[in-house]
Amino acid sequence: MSAAVSPAQHDPGRAWFARPVLDVAAGLLGAHLTHSTPEGSVTLRLTEVEAYGGLDDPGSHAARGVTLRNRSMALPGGHLYAYRHLGLHTCLNVVAGPEGSPSAVLLRGAEVIDGEPLALARRTERGVAKTARDLARGPARLAVALGVGVDHDGADLLEPGGCLTLSVSTSQPTVASVGTSAVQPGAVVRGPRVGVSGPGGDGELFPWRLWLAGEPTVSAYRAVSPRRR
Repeated sequence: MSAAVSPAQHDPGRAWFARPVLDVAAGLLGAHLTHSTPEGSVTLRLTEVEAYGGLDDPGSHAARGVTLRNRSMALPGGHLYAYRHLGLHTCLNVVAGPEGSPSAVLLRGAEVIDGEPLALARRTERGVAKTARDLARGPARLAVALGVGVDHDGADLLEPGGCLTLSVSTSQPTVASVGTSAVQPGAVVRGPRVGVSGPGGDGELFPWRLWLAGEPTVSAYRAVSPRRR
């Protein structure tokens, strides 16, 4: 599915985000996320995400409860949880569920549908961006292209007039069954999360990476690398 034929969008209410994290994750595929700044605005169409629960999810930052680092995950659904990965890259998440029940959806890949020159300038300043496909392909690139950092942690994506706004598709894509070998382009496919060790990275227990089939902006899957002793 290309941006030219993407379904109409609407602004979701708080209740839309208060659902189970997997439902929110599937609904975010095809959503539009816009960051407006004095230098211009960039809009992304989300093509790949990962769901993370709370205490019942061993792969989640909130597996051991709410901490100073992950406290934004316990905000009401519809807020942003931004953190630094390995002290190097910013990763962006959309909080799901009711307040106090920490869960979030990591934004892994997207297509730049508006503001491409600005997104390209940001990406070129931070590294190499060879094609439009690569501008927001992967969570670190996505954050750079959008111009969003950890200082935006806790931002309300539903705040009227806010610099970060999110709209979702009025028609949700079909979710393919886990393990399905043949799916239609644009359908939601599920599989193991990227770089998650232990039970949380088990694709049969937690097939919580979701993406739109046939989208070139979906990042390549990489299993977690074993630690050297």
